[in-house]
Amino acid sequence: MRYEIRIDGQMSETLGGAFPELKSFVITDETVLFGAITDEAHLYGLLARFQSLGLHVVELRRLPE
Repeated sequence: MRYEIRIDGQMSETLGGAFPELKSFVITDETVLFGAITDEAHLYGLLARFQSLGLHVVELRRLPE
């Protein structure tokens, strides 16, 4: 399953390194991360990582295959 995750603000490259399984780009005041997420455990693990790093998830959506 492929997902797109939007984070409030512009993430630094250092913070982006905490998510090696995802690609990212910046638009206006958001960072967009996207990529394959293998299962629910992987998804919840990513969400926990965002939270532990103090990142605010604005939007999370599953992309069409």
